[in-house]
Amino acid sequence: MPELPEVETTVRGLAAVMDGKRIAGIEARRPDLRRPFPEDLRQRMTGATISGLGRRAKYGLIHTDRGDTMIFHLGMSGRWRIDPDSLGTHDHLVIGLESGHLLSLNDPRRFGSVDLIATEEVNVWPPFAAMGPEPLGPDFTAPYLQRALDGRVAAIKLLLLDQRIVSGLGNIYVCEALNMARIAPGRQGGKISLLHLERLVEAIRAVLIAAIDAGGSTLRDYARPDGELGYFAKQWRVYGKEGQPCPCGGTVRRRSEGGRSTFYCARCQR
Repeated sequence: MPELPEVETTVRGLAAVMDGKRIAGIEARRPDLRRPFPEDLRQRMTGATISGLGRRAKYGLIHTDRGDTMIFHLGMSGRWRIDPDSLGTHDHLVIGLESGHLLSLNDPRRFGSVDLIATEEVNVWPPFAAMGPEPLGPDFTAPYLQRALDGRVAAIKLLLLDQRIVSGLGNIYVCEALNMARIAPGRQGGKISLLHLERLVEAIRAVLIAAIDAGGSTLRDYARPDGELGYFAKQWRVYGKEGQPCPCGGTVRRRSEGGRSTFYCARCQR
């Protein structure tokens, strides 16, 4: 599943050709993805000028000068394609710009989604209203994390995947950040010291920034809008490396944590 760095990379790629451009036409080539496309999507978006793009957690935001925001989620296998040579079976939403560019939302598994809401209501949109702060934003600090984890006995890895505590983190980058911070994934969240949480916050930011700079990680069908593959997977410290050396010299292990594979090093992560 595309995670925060992949969505951020996608938004930046789309912004390069969409920002400030007028939409000439938009076509939903099927009625739904994970849920139906908005019935008035074509009416509200055609003729609008794109006034900016952004990201919230793992969602991409496309704002228009009409006061509307189109919110997309890439699901398990979704990606945007810029100026594809041809449209295929899995190109389910197509946006044509007056500049001549064509954007297609390609989603073989159809677990993605597209919503259209008033821009002024973005922050109170139900999926966003309950979310914690952005991990790259100013509100995500060690003191905040200490308050959010106070009294929690669940494993720190599972707590970091809770979107109500911090938004947008996924399995790959949590494994990587915990290894960088030298914190065991199974430690009780409420028992981690402020000093260690400061190290963890720094590690989360460092891992995400490095992944964004690398264009994300390539998993299954994910690729950047320009068709290039992200190469952060080459920089993974522990994820997917069971039995291989950890940067500390120990051996990477794998176990199941909340139904997901957890990769860690028992030597350096305490």
